[in-house]
Amino acid sequence: MKLNTQSGGKVEVDDTAFAADFNQALVHQVVTAFRAKGRSGTKGQKNRAAVRGGGAKPWAQKGTGRARAGTTRSPIWVGGGRTFAAKPRDYSQKVNRKMYRAAMRSILSELVRQDRLLVIDKIKLEEPRTKLLAAKLDELNVGRNVLILVKSYKTKLCLAARNLPYVDVLDLREVNPVSLIRFDKVIATEDAIKALEESLV
Repeated sequence: MKLNTQSGGKVEVDDTAFAADFNQALVHQVVTAFRAKGRSGTKGQKNRAAVRGGGAKPWAQKGTGRARAGTTRSPIWVGGGRTFAAKPRDYSQKVNRKMYRAAMRSILSELVRQDRLLVIDKIKLEEPRTKLLAAKLDELNVGRNVLILVKSYKTKLCLAARNLPYVDVLDLREVNPVSLIRFDKVIATEDAIKALEESLV
């Protein structure tokens, strides 16, 4: 298939990567796994065995008129341990490469169908200024909720985008399913599209 570019030209791309059927279940699974992998999982609490102290029985078993108590670190005591204490855990889910690539192809194809993917020849700024990038986005008529994909990191472009709250710049090493679906529009340079196509076909 051919993708229209902002300059009026055409970019020939493989149907496998940009005309695939939308697999909602697979995309949901991959997005969920991607977000789960970002969780730190470092939450930790102490149970009654891990809390310091509480070794001595606070009072006699019988004769005091009070309820039996074997330790002051029981979960029902102030200063005691937690009943079901949280422990550090790994939230990551296994997603193999074939599934990940299929989900990326599905997302990119849906972006094309919804007319949310815009291909441009290149995006060049004379200076790393936010005002210049904002003017460029207005010129392209894509709004201000935009993901910009470039083949390799460009310092001026990244510096110019830092102060725009809903604009992000990613190179091909950082492209991920969550970023592709969270923005209203995706702007990609021609060389980035071709490189992305090679990695997915």
